[in-house]
Amino acid sequence: MITVGMDLGTQRVKAVVLKDGAVASRGQALSSFDPTKAAEQAVEEALKAAGLKLSDVSYFAATGSAMDMAPYANGTVSMMGADAKAGVYLFPKARTIVDVGAEEARAVKCNEKGIMVDFVVNERCAAGAGAFIEAMARALEVKLEDLGQLALKAERASPINASCVIFGESDVVSLIHRQESKPEIARAVFDAMADRISSMVHRLGVNPDVVLVGGVAKDVGFIDSLNRKLGLTVSIPQYPDYAGALGAALTAASRAKGAQK
Repeated sequence: MITVGMDLGTQRVKAVVLKDGAVASRGQALSSFDPTKAAEQAVEEALKAAGLKLSDVSYFAATGSAMDMAPYANGTVSMMGADAKAGVYLFPKARTIVDVGAEEARAVKCNEKGIMVDFVVNERCAAGAGAFIEAMARALEVKLEDLGQLALKAERASPINASCVIFGESDVVSLIHRQESKPEIARAVFDAMADRISSMVHRLGVNPDVVLVGGVAKDVGFIDSLNRKLGLTVSIPQYPDYAGALGAALTAASRAKGAQK
């Protein structure tokens, strides 16, 4: 059976193709101003990589902020539900999934079947997502991809305001004027984010097996800070930014099997 999951995010659209329950291929495209077109491109790329065509697909499922604009979709699944499915598929012992993307962060508690039982979502305007890192990198005049490595060189963190991107950026500028070192400011950026995310996880109840997904899961600076704040080592899949699409594809497979009975 072939199923496809689509994750229509604010910056990128991802697609995952499952063949008999195993990942066959992936594809992505920039969301731009047309998420529907981007999803078509991502699906086309993924199907081409798997040597398949649209008519081979039994079920399409969509998730993400623009999931209502998804083409081909036979159904949708919440972002929290998709995270839960993907987390347990990738790490069977996982019971807490943390997803930090460009504009939003969420923590999901799930059971052994990958069914969501509770969740917490970070406020969209707060400094708990990738947009905060991007803003702080600009303030520090550092490339986004270099900020994490810079933070690992720090021995301590300078205090900054993590309640808002604007306030946080103002604090960074003030620290620069006080000639605080860039590594210490960079670490403060990630520590501030990790404080917010770890507080979300604690609200759900910390389980030892915590999985981190989303684009920010690729940032070593944030990973280091979150591990320290949680007092454990989070598990990270090989393709953390495709977790939403994977969860949607798994949901599609489950629904397709149910329809066959």
